[in-house]
Amino acid sequence: MGIDDGVPVPQLTPRAGPVSPAVAQLIRRGVQVVLDPTPELMRALDESALQGAGMAMITEDPALTQVVLRTNAGNIAHWAAMNAARPGERVSVLITEETTVFVRDAVRRGFDSGVLDSFRTAQNRVWQLWMGICFGLTDDPAELRELMQVTQDSIARFVDDTVFALAEMIEVARAELAGDTHAQRRAAVALLLEGAPLSDARSAAQLGYRLDGPQLAAVISGRPELGADRLEAVCEAIMTANGIANRLTVLAGVSQLWVWFPAVRIDVEAALRGVDDVRVALGAPGSGREGFRRSHFQALTAFRLVSRMGSEQRLARYEELRLLDVLTDDDTRLDEFLTATLGDLLDADREIAECLRVWFAQRCNAAATAERLYTHRNTVVRRLARAESLLPVPLAESAITVAAALELAHWRRRGVTVSRGRTGSPG
Repeated sequence: MGIDDGVPVPQLTPRAGPVSPAVAQLIRRGVQVVLDPTPELMRALDESALQGAGMAMITEDPALTQVVLRTNAGNIAHWAAMNAARPGERVSVLITEETTVFVRDAVRRGFDSGVLDSFRTAQNRVWQLWMGICFGLTDDPAELRELMQVTQDSIARFVDDTVFALAEMIEVARAELAGDTHAQRRAAVALLLEGAPLSDARSAAQLGYRLDGPQLAAVISGRPELGADRLEAVCEAIMTANGIANRLTVLAGVSQLWVWFPAVRIDVEAALRGVDDVRVALGAPGSGREGFRRSHFQALTAFRLVSRMGSEQRLARYEELRLLDVLTDDDTRLDEFLTATLGDLLDADREIAECLRVWFAQRCNAAATAERLYTHRNTVVRRLARAESLLPVPLAESAITVAAALELAHWRRRGVTVSRGRTGSPG
């Protein structure tokens, strides 16, 4: 488990012979710290799994990231539990059904066994954390040396065995997918997104989809356990609702589809009516090859924005999220902006803030706002007055910033609060 700057940890000479009773007891005490970690240790262990080479593509996908974190936590807990039972003995490899699914998905995304280099980075980081635990267990130099020799050898063997087993699984999955037209299609899409000079004829032949004309990209996602069939059903519903006969689809994650429609605008609300376990993020419409690329990256941006902000919205259009894309790089500054701009309106009933937000969107027209919210104009007027009374600065002096803040707050998860000394619930 490597040091952050890549400098390897000095290797101790493996110790021959059985573990002494005193050191066996120290190992049992140490692994209890791992099995019942503090929040700080848990964060450090999570970070160790995401710092390796080639992990950037995985960390961009929240579902894949969670699989990696669960796998890392499971491996560490397995090693600790086995050492609690049999200190210093060789630990068996832990392969779960989720691990198998993850390997197949990683291969579909174009990963090979090189991604396993991240295990070495994690190994070095975890070894550093384990050394800190060891130094707190004993002051006896001989015991400390034996403790570190035994456990370093145990960790190294466990990681080596795990990497070997996963490498074999990856090679098997690659062989199985070699003739998979879906995997080939994903490879062709990857080249197009990178700007590779594929001819129109070649790309059309590989994709079964034309790149000329209008292009509208979508990211359709759900919980990992949903599976691709559920997402495909939503995709088909979108096509039916809009009279679209053709699309390009790529399985991009554990439960994520990348889709392109030959359209300028589509009605997604009808397809999502009654659906609460699938999210659709749309890019802005484009044209031709460049529109194909730009709309896709915008759809990904919309997906990542609403995922990071914990939004409950089922549909996210990049055109509605451009402001967030510009303003939400720094969550702390965003929280400060919302608090300073909206004040007590942040804690008011959601319908109060939503009324003001829609009023801005309807060009400050109360009648149009009432129609949009399916309520009476007098109700709108009362809510607007209440909203203004909660603002820290009169609306006449802060209309632009208030409108921006309301739009940002609209995409936050229900119940999540900003930095005002309170704890938000996931809602």
